[in-house]
Amino acid sequence: MPLEIRAFRLAQCPREELDRYLKKSGEAGPYHYMEWLEAVEKAYQHQGRVIAAYRNNEVCGVLPLVRIKLPFISPQLISLPFCDYGGPVADDNRIREQLLSAAKDLKTREGMNSVEIRVREPAIESNNWIAGEKVRMILSLPGSSQALFTSFKPKLRSQIRKAEKNGLACSVGMEEELLRRFYSVFCDNMRRLGSPVHSLSFFQALREAYGPRMVVAVVDLDGLPVGAGIVLLGNKEACIPWASTLSEYNHLAPNMLLYWRLLEWVSDRGTKTFDFGRSSFGEGTFRFKKQWGAEPAALGWYRLGDAPDFDNPWVVPTDLKSRIRQWIVAGWQCLPLDLANWLGPKIRRYISL
Repeated sequence: MPLEIRAFRLAQCPREELDRYLKKSGEAGPYHYMEWLEAVEKAYQHQGRVIAAYRNNEVCGVLPLVRIKLPFISPQLISLPFCDYGGPVADDNRIREQLLSAAKDLKTREGMNSVEIRVREPAIESNNWIAGEKVRMILSLPGSSQALFTSFKPKLRSQIRKAEKNGLACSVGMEEELLRRFYSVFCDNMRRLGSPVHSLSFFQALREAYGPRMVVAVVDLDGLPVGAGIVLLGNKEACIPWASTLSEYNHLAPNMLLYWRLLEWVSDRGTKTFDFGRSSFGEGTFRFKKQWGAEPAALGWYRLGDAPDFDNPWVVPTDLKSRIRQWIVAGWQCLPLDLANWLGPKIRRYISL
């Protein structure tokens, strides 16, 4: 049957039929859904676009995109910004190529600067990873939190219990108050790392869009939030895009309790896979996620070239030790927290990483 390719703006796209397709697909992750586009558009005014493939009037492929207009630069299309992956979800490679070709046509038609595609690969055993290479960390869940806890090594179980013995408590839910408590920890951590922070309105838009498929966890010490994270759910899969702790309380192991409570929560609700998110192979966050049993999976970020084969890789700069970046990070760390929180979202909306 011939393929028909249709391009939509988010407001005009047939959301129900696209979401039905994504839900039955084995390829779609929590970021692929229209909710991500909706939250980005509402919070940052970046237009959501969707390219869909139809065969016999039935959806057989979806490519979600966001049009980001940077100051003084032509717009770019990204699938997807502010997260690890997006890319086409399709019945086969031919449809996938047609979706990517349509994205190039859209770029040309609207005078955009580039099309960036971020794709994910399944977790595989490999001895060929390169130190510093960006990977996702994936954990298969056994079906219940009890089975998961039993599968942990004794040292890991001891670290989780240590956090509880240190007087920490963790709340998991979807309430606005939990989100605000998360944001206070997140802002402090981002300033410490020297990175502009997302706006609170972005997280509120995500909560409104995802509804019960977004979960917030906050670790408290005597009522003070010292650790927090957000999990998004979709297709029996959970991902944790953001997790933060207050560094002065790290000796109490709030991160151990935070991740355990979220793993416990999603395991007991039928989730099959937990995506710990992006890390640099062999570095600190990689080792932290590895201890839970997570395995690395490749991330491919590409900028579609002018050739029809779409195989031109765009290597994202990862040399965080460059002198210029060190100056920027050091300067941001010196900002008063209130100023960093006010200025950060105005910059962060243009940083697609």
